[in-house]
Amino acid sequence: MDPRDGNEEQGIALKLWVVLSRAHAAIEAHAAEQVTRRGLTLAEFGIMEALFHRGPMLLGEVQRRILVSSGGITYLVDRLVGKGLVERRECPEDRRARYAALTSKGEALIREIFPEHARYLEHALAGLDAGEKREAVRLLRTLGRHAAETRPFTPDEG
Repeated sequence: MDPRDGNEEQGIALKLWVVLSRAHAAIEAHAAEQVTRRGLTLAEFGIMEALFHRGPMLLGEVQRRILVSSGGITYLVDRLVGKGLVERRECPEDRRARYAALTSKGEALIREIFPEHARYLEHALAGLDAGEKREAVRLLRTLGRHAAETRPFTPDEG
């Protein structure tokens, strides 16, 4: 059977996946342009942004928030520590756990670049009006929640 001969629902699902992927890549390019000019990767910026808005967090919490592996979060935080933007703090309740927190240098940098970052994203997303953006948020949240709550498909399910 030719894989292109799937049913209409499969075709729509495949098309949505391609459109979402291309939209994400195009918008991500705008965001990456802005943060790389400041010497950061998007993942490093994501950590700093999370710490800026949430305050010090356990590394595992940061990992879940920005969706990287446990080894990845260690590597990224190490890089930010090396740049003097983030520091590790001990957790009084658990000697094995560590908090990540912005340094004063890190906080000054994120305060400076976050408003610019928001403008870059506003520009990249200007293809939709405010109502369309709200509807896109609603639909994508519903889609994401369903995917997160659904176990992976197995071929023997038919």
